[in-house]
Parts: sequence; structure tokens; C-alpha cells
Amino acid sequence: MSDISWTGGRPPARSMSGPPGQQSANLADLLERILDKGIVIVGDVRVNLLDIELLTIKLRLLVASVDRAKEMGIDWWEHDPSLSSRARHKNGEVDGRAESDSESALLEENRLLRERLAALEAGQATSREEDGS
Repeated sequence: MSDISWTGGRPPARSMSGPPGQQSANLADLLERILDKGIVIVGDVRVNLLDIELLTIKLRLLVASVDRAKEMGIDWWEHDPSLSSRARHKNGEVDGRAESDSESALLEENRLLRERLAALEAGQATSREEDGS
């Protein structure tokens, strides 16, 4: 048989160098460091047509452990009703769906305005009756 030689500029890539036990240890160490310190990946995608910006997408990705994220002041998952049962109970339930604080404030304002309108209409009706008699 003939030998096949590599003619490229560098040797062919191998999956990973080193013994199999060391590979998983290196990967575990790398993952532990990333989760401990955190890593941020940022990117913007812009679509332009004839120098007119049609679409801009801003991508931000943070990879960190939950503890590290809390140290940085990031805890949005604790307040999102779709992710936290505590947030669902805090906001209350209406017809089997979570009601946000802004929704409940709007409902209360709507109720108060209807009461005022009813009182104003009742006051106008009594003043018309008095004028007519």
C-alpha cells in the first residue's frame, strides 16, 4: 500500500489532544471558569437598502452562573410570571392567566372613571328634572 501524505499548510485537525480523562477535566475547568467569571457576547445586525436602515437587531448574550448574575444585579427571571411561580402568585390570577401590576392599575382606573361618569350622568338627570318641573 502507498502512504498518503498531508500537503496542506498545517496538519489535519484532531478532535482533542491528550488522554481522554484529561480532555473532560479541561472542559470542566473551562466551563467552571466561564460560569464563575461570566462571558458577554455582543453583536449587531443591520439591514440597509440604499443607505436606509430597514432593520436593526441588537444581540446581547451573557453566560454566567445564577449566583454570579445575582452579584451583578441581574435577576429578571425571578420577576417574570412565565418563569417564576412566586411572580405569578404576587401578581394574582385572572381567568387562569397572570395579571400584571399595570393591568390591575388600568382596571382600577377604569372602574373609578365609570363611577365618576355614572355620578355625573345622575347629577345631570336630576338637574334636568328640576328644570322641567
